[in-house]
Amino acid sequence: MHERAKEFREIARDRYEFDPDIEEFSAGTETAAAAAEAIGCTVGQIASSLVVETDDGLAVIVTSGANRIDMDRAASALGVDTIAMADAAEVREVVGWSIGGIPPFCHETDLPTLLDESLFEYEQIWAAAGTPQAVFRLTPETLARLTDGQQAVIAEE
Repeated sequence: MHERAKEFREIARDRYEFDPDIEEFSAGTETAAAAAEAIGCTVGQIASSLVVETDDGLAVIVTSGANRIDMDRAASALGVDTIAMADAAEVREVVGWSIGGIPPFCHETDLPTLLDESLFEYEQIWAAAGTPQAVFRLTPETLARLTDGQQAVIAEE
């Protein structure tokens, strides 16, 4: 197992008392479609963690791989005027993970988190586990508990 995936597992166990069953795919899971194909699930079951810059600093948006974020809806749900995708270097520094492998929790800094309400249509979802090749399965309810995330309508229509 990749060292970063091991690190994610250790943080999840120590900080959250959650023991993720991490699976790795040599083909990678960098896009929601690639992840869904590798895992054998629907694109909607992929929980993609994106970091955005807001008027108040960084925030995490966990969206279904089937959706694109409506930035105005997401800004409104976060209670800010505008949001934009965060700079990769800042993401790595503040969140502790690189784009493409950002898990929805186990971040270096506590950040506000929005959860795409459509993730809650599924019994099981899959999220990145620290690298573009590593993922783990969890329920949307567990995601909400571990992230203390706010469920919101954030998908483009």
